Amino acid sequence: MDLDHLRGWIGREETQSELLTPALVQRFNATFDREGSLEEGAEAPLLIHLCLCQPAAPTAALGTDGHPARGGFLPPVPLPRRMWAGGAFEFHAAPRIGETITRRSVIEDVTMKEGRTGTLCFVTVTHHVSAGDRALITERQDIVYRNADAPGAPKKTPEPAPAGASSKEIAATPVLLFRYSALTFNGHRIHYDQPYVTGEEGYPGLIIHGPIQATMLAQYAADLRGAAPARFTFRSLSPIFDTADFTLNAGDDGAALTLWTAGTGGPKAMEARAEW
Repeated sequence: MDLDHLRGWIGREETQSELLTPALVQRFNATFDREGSLEEGAEAPLLIHLCLCQPAAPTAALGTDGHPARGGFLPPVPLPRRMWAGGAFEFHAAPRIGETITRRSVIEDVTMKEGRTGTLCFVTVTHHVSAGDRALITERQDIVYRNADAPGAPKKTPEPAPAGASSKEIAATPVLLFRYSALTFNGHRIHYDQPYVTGEEGYPGLIIHGPIQATMLAQYAADLRGAAPARFTFRSLSPIFDTADFTLNAGDDGAALTLWTAGTGGPKAMEARAEW
């Protein structure tokens, strides 16, 4: 890879705006089995901003994996697998129903390192989410690109994750994944196209979105403490699939909560920390 060429994308910006409607809030709450006000001016659910201001590339401009073809806003990293590796949210104010939400995205960094599957390329994006003059959320998004696993490559069997002091089981269904892909206008086929994800990418089933896990963990933290956190950080450790249910887990860490997801009998998939 020509890292100097890819780093030429640093500083590139993209801005999108979208009206936060009662209909979107209703669909979001239905997807996550939650309830809330649909009145104009009411606070919108935590992390609904991930469903707003998403890119809308024409179908003809999508790659074979369902993502927009590379080389537009994001750099053209020549590695086949793209995943949401982690990130952080700082919550300044809650978005409100009826507001026009604006997301200004900036490429902050492009780096490479060697990992288990070979070369990894990390792209760091900062999203500044606002409504008029109100700053709502500052989000750091970490995207990783990597090679595909070699056929027949040996795989480690990681230790099963412990249960948290608080734990909640979630049904991993294709309907949940389809609904969230629709909410976020995410065409990535690993989340809804079972023949593709098993036959082309070699996974055992549909992959649970990273943003679904982050949203559920943030919601769980807010439910346990009775208030939305001021800061939420997370990172993805391993994929979980729709082949088995998964759990949300939490444990006290002083004034904060440590949280994680895990598939049934599997290792930690995402770990997070919520602070108030």
